[in-house]
Amino acid sequence: MPRPRLPLLRAATRLAALTAATAGVLLAVAAPASAAVPSGRYVALGDSYTAGPLIPSQVDLNCLRSNRNYPSLVAASAGSASFADVSCSGATTDDILYGGSGQLGITVPPQLNAVTSSTALVTVQIGGNDIGFSGIIGECAQASLSSPLGSPCKNRYTAGGTDQLQARIAATVPKVTTVLQAIRRAAPSARVVVLGYPAILPDSGYGCWPVVPIAYQDVPYLRTIEKSLNAMLAGAAAANGATYADVYTPSIGRDACKSSGTRWVEGLVPQNSAAPFHPNARGEQGMSSALLATLNS
Repeated sequence: MPRPRLPLLRAATRLAALTAATAGVLLAVAAPASAAVPSGRYVALGDSYTAGPLIPSQVDLNCLRSNRNYPSLVAASAGSASFADVSCSGATTDDILYGGSGQLGITVPPQLNAVTSSTALVTVQIGGNDIGFSGIIGECAQASLSSPLGSPCKNRYTAGGTDQLQARIAATVPKVTTVLQAIRRAAPSARVVVLGYPAILPDSGYGCWPVVPIAYQDVPYLRTIEKSLNAMLAGAAAANGATYADVYTPSIGRDACKSSGTRWVEGLVPQNSAAPFHPNARGEQGMSSALLATLNS
């Protein structure tokens, strides 16, 4: 908006009136718009970080889904008119699009089926299983036993001069893009939010082996991989008309190396009810708060 041009006025009262009116206009222009959390139908898509495996109470044993995961908390806070949480532990982008099977071997239909034209809000947290992150953590933990001060995991995944994990992240971009485009076709008017992943390892330093058995020099490497995964998800969201919710930043200082009463993500041997290297109830609450803040911004 161009800056108002105020004429010179001899009447002080008229000058005051115009000044007040101009100030009101400027305040109206400067005031940011506030987006409300959609209160219509809410559909949550995602993997185990969404589902909340082993967090009480488990309401779907095939998908290891908790009723205290972040979608359930957001739906309750928003007063969603209807709510469908179809997240499933182990899910990949293919499971969202085409379906698959759960932890008990029972067939799970495509998560996308829950997204209808009347859906007001869709959240999706996916990509970790596409790059095999759970398996990577397990392999790196095993490798650390032979070289706790070294970088056996990084050495393995960067052998030959190519970073295999960064290549997996790059290969997942079109898969996430396909998911977001399919969501948009199914629910053209919905607000779509992509969530990243919270900090598993400390945001600085070399970890806490053997409490979290990742070799010291591998901790910075895996931290970079997780940040690259989150950056990819943020980029895919921006390129496809979706919003990105950063859950990593608020989780800094609440990683698996912290005390049982502080951490959002459990370590290899959980001290709170949760799966190894997965969010506990505190982590799901933290992601809920981050998502609500994003929706309200």
